[in-house]
Amino acid sequence: MKMLSPVIGGWYKDLQSNALFEVIDWDPTTLTIETQYLDGEVSEYDLDAWREMRLQHAEAPEDWRTAFELDDEDLLDPDLPMHPEDWNSPLNSIEPDTMYGVEDL
Repeated sequence: MKMLSPVIGGWYKDLQSNALFEVIDWDPTTLTIETQYLDGEVSEYDLDAWREMRLQHAEAPEDWRTAFELDDEDLLDPDLPMHPEDWNSPLNSIEPDTMYGVEDL
């Protein structure tokens, strides 16, 4: 079987264990490949161990974020202002009789 080159961000399936993982780091100077499995486990392989693995390219699973308990709200920037729907209430346009913090002279 032909050895697959490690590509950062690439998904692979180990045919022996049937495990799906992503390559998160490849260091050509130390010849080490760091991977992360769907359950969040991180592993490191040297190039010799990588060559011995029976691998095939795989597509990223649709639910790969579930192991990390991520959802779409985690993608929001917390520094951006929020605009709740109830801010459009007609009561918000009524001006108060007094303005606190402002004194008449």
